[in-house]
Amino acid sequence: MHTTTDPNTVLLAGDILTWATTKTNQIGTLVKLVAGVLVVVAIIGAYWRTKSWVATAVAFLLGALVLWGIANMPSLQGKVGSEINDTGTKAIHLVVPPVTKPTAVGDGPVL
Repeated sequence: MHTTTDPNTVLLAGDILTWATTKTNQIGTLVKLVAGVLVVVAIIGAYWRTKSWVATAVAFLLGALVLWGIANMPSLQGKVGSEINDTGTKAIHLVVPPVTKPTAVGDGPVL
């Protein structure tokens, strides 16, 4: 079996983890950059189609909200998870005995 590396070299796991972390950060930066470009294109497209400053302002605000959400994704994931996994309080459980109808004695009304 032929290897491309020197058999006397040791590749540490820390090197691989550092490389993976660097690549993950680069991909995150690329995603934010692409999202920013798409938001700018959407804002320009909103103005081009409508020629309205209101529509352009709404597109700007929605784009800013999307970029904010992408930039704060880790903290938003933690907040949603904590709200879903919250145990809260237990529901009150009451046991009510069944109501029995009294039997009538004689011809008179039942009070």
